[in-house]
Amino acid sequence: MHRTARLRGTAGHVWRTLLASAAALLVLTSGAATPATAAVQAPAAAQIPDGVTAGVAVFDRQTGTFTEQVNAGTQFRSASVVKLLLTLDFLWNRGPSYVIPAADRARLEPMLRSSDDDAANYYWSNYGGSAIITRMVRELSLTDTAPPPAGYEGYWGYTALSARDTVKIYRYILDTAPAPVREFVMGNLRQSTRCASDKFDQHFGIAGAFDRPWAVKQGWAGSSYPKGTCGPPDTAAATRTTTGATTGAQTAAAPEGRAADAVNLTRPALHTTGTVGAGDRTIVAVLTLHPDGTSYGKAYTDIGRLTRSLNVPGGVRPTGKWYGTWSEHVNVRRDPSTANPPMTQLPAEVEVLVGCQKQGQTVSVPPYTNDWWAYLPQYGGYISNIYISSPDNRLPDVPNCAAS
Repeated sequence: MHRTARLRGTAGHVWRTLLASAAALLVLTSGAATPATAAVQAPAAAQIPDGVTAGVAVFDRQTGTFTEQVNAGTQFRSASVVKLLLTLDFLWNRGPSYVIPAADRARLEPMLRSSDDDAANYYWSNYGGSAIITRMVRELSLTDTAPPPAGYEGYWGYTALSARDTVKIYRYILDTAPAPVREFVMGNLRQSTRCASDKFDQHFGIAGAFDRPWAVKQGWAGSSYPKGTCGPPDTAAATRTTTGATTGAQTAAAPEGRAADAVNLTRPALHTTGTVGAGDRTIVAVLTLHPDGTSYGKAYTDIGRLTRSLNVPGGVRPTGKWYGTWSEHVNVRRDPSTANPPMTQLPAEVEVLVGCQKQGQTVSVPPYTNDWWAYLPQYGGYISNIYISSPDNRLPDVPNCAAS
């Protein structure tokens, strides 16, 4: 996550020999489940959208090999992915019988599930700041991870991280960490909430590209991203009013020339990391930077397309058709009408998965009217087809929803 404020952080395949060498560097644990029979093989190479800079690493724990590596060692500012390291540092050497105090559980759980920034601030401030990163680099033998640069020691989201180091972090959690640590971290990542603590929709990338089971820790940072609008509009509006001044509206001003440094601190970032498939079969790390001024919905769509292009063993693709949307603050409704309050709002101009469609209340946006509604299975609700980028009221390649 997120836009960064003080104390608030916000090619192709390698050759087989390199894959084998990379796999040998880390301890492997067998026992990952076999691929689901419904899994669909993705194209053989990552498809990176124009203008996007990406670092990609996909590791199949069952075979002990990478199926994708693109700029895997390139450093990105971590945004909220660093919260994995904050959690591991706090739990380090606590012992298998350690019981997490209630106060810390109340911070760690929303930090992992909903990317809570206040919790990250607490651990960064109270457990050594940059020293946390130094400790984790040593303990996990990370090669591309580094504390925030000089002058930015308070910005945990400026920690440098690569896709391959992210894979190492997950391999430690899954294969080496004490069982209570593994169960706590992965259990919370499996309960990732669609709406993050700052009201950003965080179910992009892995969470949109694959059916469950998956577990994710996401990250975002960018001054062009508007305040989050995830959740019922009245709640989102209240959050923007009461906390907008402190949740990242003021992106840290990098010194002149900083953007040209090895770790870019200014371009909009969006990262998706985690595991996919039964038994956490495959670890996926996709770190991305987008052109200046990119909207959240556009970045969300681009990282979704990139993630869907990857070869992820055990990953099951969701059923439906992907469509672009237009307009801001498009409401998702429980049924095809405006009678009930919205469930949430879509990021502006985001691409969505449509499962089926049905006729309902007529919606008018002059000069257009439309009584067809699209069901979005990943949201569990409907949007009016009037907001879908298609020339026809009824989508031509989407089935009608079954009668209820």
